[in-house]
Amino acid sequence: MKVNQLKAGAIMSYLIIGLGSLISIVYTPIMLRLLGQSEFGLYNLVASVVSYLGLFNFGFGSAYIKYYSGYKVAKDEESIAKLNGIFMIIFGILGTIAILCGIVLVYYTDAIFGTKLSLAELSKAKVLMALMVVNIAITFPCIVFNSYVTANEKFIFQRLLQIARIVTSPFLILPILIMGYGSIGMVIVTTVINFIIELINLIFSYKKIHIKFSYKNLDISLVRELFVFSSYIFLNLVVNQINWNVDRFIIGRFRGTIEVATYSVAAQLNSYYLQLSTAISGVYIPRVNSLVASKNGNSALSELFTRLGRLQFIMLSLILTGLIFFGKAFICLWAGKNYAASYPIALVLIIPVTIPLIQNLGIEIQRAKNMHKFRSWVYFFIALGNVGLSIPLVKLYGGLGAAIGTGLALIVGNVFFMNWHYHHKVGLDIKRFTKAIAKTFPSLVIPSIVGTLMFMYLNLMNVKILIVAILVYTVIFCFSMWYIGMNNYEKQLISRPLSRMTRKLSKKNNN
Repeated sequence: MKVNQLKAGAIMSYLIIGLGSLISIVYTPIMLRLLGQSEFGLYNLVASVVSYLGLFNFGFGSAYIKYYSGYKVAKDEESIAKLNGIFMIIFGILGTIAILCGIVLVYYTDAIFGTKLSLAELSKAKVLMALMVVNIAITFPCIVFNSYVTANEKFIFQRLLQIARIVTSPFLILPILIMGYGSIGMVIVTTVINFIIELINLIFSYKKIHIKFSYKNLDISLVRELFVFSSYIFLNLVVNQINWNVDRFIIGRFRGTIEVATYSVAAQLNSYYLQLSTAISGVYIPRVNSLVASKNGNSALSELFTRLGRLQFIMLSLILTGLIFFGKAFICLWAGKNYAASYPIALVLIIPVTIPLIQNLGIEIQRAKNMHKFRSWVYFFIALGNVGLSIPLVKLYGGLGAAIGTGLALIVGNVFFMNWHYHHKVGLDIKRFTKAIAKTFPSLVIPSIVGTLMFMYLNLMNVKILIVAILVYTVIFCFSMWYIGMNNYEKQLISRPLSRMTRKLSKKNNN
């Protein structure tokens, strides 16, 4: 049954990414037009600030699964109940602290957002922030139940809840927006949905997998162990918050909500790009751990690292080059002409992040080797560099300046420091990796010429012409990559499943 849960969970994870992206692509332009650019910017600005309260979970969810697994193997039900009790106390305290900090944020909203917001925007920001704080408060005690469900490998149930949230949210929010309740109505609906989802999770934990709590004779020393174990996970959470949320706050502080809205559309496209890459690397985690466990695993790890890096680059280069040639027209038709400035911002965000994305298997290799502390510190300084660069650049260039600050910090941190670490400390052959990626470059020449000609001479602002142009470009890219860029292994990944499918279809027809 566990194997079925794992396989189904993995398949449903890809379904969630695809479904979420598809719904978001359809839902977002409608939501943008109903909210308006200024209010959409205000919503994202407030959300970027409140999201920092989520850091108070300290990454303890991962720690829970580690300790639960140990007790489960030993069949120590009493220790599991005590573990649940400890975590409920911890998250109760952390949740209370988050609420108190949220109250302070609401009280000092005017000081936080500065003078670039109007009085009406500041008033609405207070309400939005209060509602979002309530939303955050709901999640803290529920982390215990979520972690318990995960530890029991009830992946199908979890993914079904995620799908329910993804599907129901836009259908419930859109009528509220149409009735004119704006961002406040949107946040209220989101909070109600979140509460219902967490309540279902709680009921499932009690009724189906029989969660128990014990508050007697708790091991206080375990709390210190939890903080030590979670410290670098927490550092990564801080870094991610800074890198992907601080820009919006800086922009709002110095340039206002319109610029935040423009940046947010570009950031949303960047989030789709990030999801595509991480979905592939996650499948290889068990393989990485088994190779690390073997004595002579570095050569095999380098081969896997390079092989996956090429596959990711082939996929991402199609998306990236397509964005370069068709991104401006797509954004204007999708989000509206008011968001045309999102195009260069998206490019400046996405081009630098491509480097760590094609190397993201290295993250799992570092963790398997227990060498991930260096990355945590490098990314912490990347985040500080991002803030240091973004403030003056935002003052000069607005949202584009923030993207430049983020992009430069990512390039310096990943191209120089992380590749040095991978090559000299982790034991991965970065020279081999770089040469392997470079071998795909000639295959990009023909598609780039075709894309440039389309960009220069076609009216891509026409929806039909844009769709046809993208399809033609995709076909040309695939042919060029197949005949010039891809090696035999990569071709077999495509040809073998197709040949199997063809054989099955022919058998059915014969029968």
